[in-house]
Amino acid sequence: METRTVRSSFFIRGMDCAEEVAVLKHALGPVVGGEENLSFDILNGKLTVLESGPVVSTSDLVEAVSRTGMRAMPWREDRAEVAEESFWDRQGRTLLCAASGLLLIAAFGVQVARAGGLGAALRAHGETVPLTAILLYLAATVAGAWFIAPKALYAARALRPDMNLLMLVAVVGAIGIGEWFEAATVSFLFALALLLERWSVGRARRAIGSLLELSPGLARVVDPDSDHTTTVAVEEVSVGTVVRVRAGDKIPLDGEILKGRTTVDQSAITGESMPVDKEEGDEVFAATVNGAGTIDVRVTRAASDTTLAKIIKLVEEAQARRSPSEQWVERFARYYTPIMMALAVGVAILPPLVLGGWDVWFYRALVLLVIACPCALVISTPVSVVAGLASAARGGVLIKGGSYLEAPAHLQAIAFDKTGTLTLGRPKVQRIVPFDDHTEEGLLATAAALEAESNHPLARAIVAAAEVAKVAFEPARSLTMITGKGAEGVIGERRYWIGSHRLMEEKGAETPAFHRLAEQMEDSGHSLVALGDDSHICGLIGVADEVRQDAAAALAELRSLGIDELVMLTGDNERTAAAVAAAVGVTDFAAELLPEDKVAAVTRLARESGAAAMVGDGVNDAPALAASSLGIAMGAAGTDAAIETADVALMSDDLKRVPWLIRHSRRTLRIIRQNIFFALAVKAAFIILAALGLATLWMAIAADMGASLLVIANGLRLLR
Repeated sequence: METRTVRSSFFIRGMDCAEEVAVLKHALGPVVGGEENLSFDILNGKLTVLESGPVVSTSDLVEAVSRTGMRAMPWREDRAEVAEESFWDRQGRTLLCAASGLLLIAAFGVQVARAGGLGAALRAHGETVPLTAILLYLAATVAGAWFIAPKALYAARALRPDMNLLMLVAVVGAIGIGEWFEAATVSFLFALALLLERWSVGRARRAIGSLLELSPGLARVVDPDSDHTTTVAVEEVSVGTVVRVRAGDKIPLDGEILKGRTTVDQSAITGESMPVDKEEGDEVFAATVNGAGTIDVRVTRAASDTTLAKIIKLVEEAQARRSPSEQWVERFARYYTPIMMALAVGVAILPPLVLGGWDVWFYRALVLLVIACPCALVISTPVSVVAGLASAARGGVLIKGGSYLEAPAHLQAIAFDKTGTLTLGRPKVQRIVPFDDHTEEGLLATAAALEAESNHPLARAIVAAAEVAKVAFEPARSLTMITGKGAEGVIGERRYWIGSHRLMEEKGAETPAFHRLAEQMEDSGHSLVALGDDSHICGLIGVADEVRQDAAAALAELRSLGIDELVMLTGDNERTAAAVAAAVGVTDFAAELLPEDKVAAVTRLARESGAAAMVGDGVNDAPALAASSLGIAMGAAGTDAAIETADVALMSDDLKRVPWLIRHSRRTLRIIRQNIFFALAVKAAFIILAALGLATLWMAIAADMGASLLVIANGLRLLR
């Protein structure tokens, strides 16, 4: 992921949608040396000037922003600039919009009373409208256009027509031909539409902000001398400090359990629906809930560096990386607005030259201007994308941008790493085969005694199996390691050996029956451990990396979604790979691969299928993740490398999050397409009605506002 140095950041009051971002790019691009030196975060109203551009003074940038009708102030991470907002900053739009609506109702009431009826009032215009009603209509128009006019005037001076200029021209034009009611109605409804748009962005902003509320603000710090606790703010707790968390409390910071056992609800971070058992030495995360008993936790990350803090930061940054649909809408709107203005001018001038009726055609041109407003179209996509990103984050799936949100919907193939992805990544005793008069328990006790001092993964698996089975054993005496093969030692009065199939052959104790059984176990993917003494083979132990319980079901679900090419890539041997492949149901596999071989395999898969994802642990699979169309890191909670490497990070070890991601992506893309189609269909219909003289100004703005409301509501469905 590309990172660029930040020079300065600003809070922009009035930046609520992509249209305003386009205005700021146009205004500030020349000042900072090009639009590429600017970064925008609509959710937080944040503008960032990057280090790659020329040095610009704060005053020059603030002045350039003010010319657009917006206002800039230096950014503060504690968001104090928002807390310092005046009452007018917070409620000005709402008050003026309400005032515009009330004045409009009052003006129309006066007009109805003076005209003697509703029908007569609707037919009145120009000089037939009472002066009192005209003044009220004018006040309603000014109130509605108060926040629109500065932006419209900037657009006119910059010769860059936008929706604000379209509205202002339509309102002034309606006043010019005496359509006071319609001028005020257009002004009020457009102000209402912008207020609702601002609300929708605020709703999405609050969805992200709710992540911040997950983490407790206080921690109980344990005094190492007295064992008493003191409550302090989490920001003041340093790494290495021990904090105490009681049952039912939220864990304040990332850390490692020093004392106690418990179950932890990790759904806030990983999306896991069931609590997870935790004991001494296990990692826990800030904002997760301690369920069972009191635990002492040694803090491993400061408050600003917790897994939750990283999630919030990446989600905030993600919405600035625009999806293909957003980029298409932005390009479309860039050409659409001036074309519609030119069309409106043509309608106002050309037909009257042939047919006469200047007032009629001028009015139709104003209607065309109003319906041409791209508000619903422009807002249709970012609301859906932000809602989709926030919803995924709450479900334990961290998506790093709009483009990565849409990408899963287009996948045709998925490659999976084996160890740690399709399997648990740790060897486990799968089979114990005792011979002669030996028992499984006795064989396991002897093997554990010989392996007790070894750090080899197979040895650790055998000792762990003995501990789980509660088999008593004492470490062997006179232990001798046989490099690369096994070990020998004395237990009781007898000398035993333990080791590989090769060691068993060298001991000369292998019979044809033993050989066939050993090969059968190895063919099924087991690493073979043989155990014997000087006279015979006592038994065989099969150790294998355990396949995830949900792996087969997750891959079956992916096939039901139409992704038929599911490939496993591993550096393990052919026989082990074949056994895991058969167990999980991949369509193909490749074994004994080096990292560069995985990259080549993923690149080839992406080229042949059109779009291929790679699912891995995000650390040793980093090159393959980067080479794929979409890199998905498994079990990324607490793993910095995994979160930074992949395009999508699954915070839990739940493989079923992969088909969930694809369904979520498809649903998001479907809603985006619905919104774009609906917004364009409404405009096309009203353009035809305007040309035929069947649409009025207030009908046009009501339709545009209705379309905006519907696309906003449709997009926000993704938050559910």
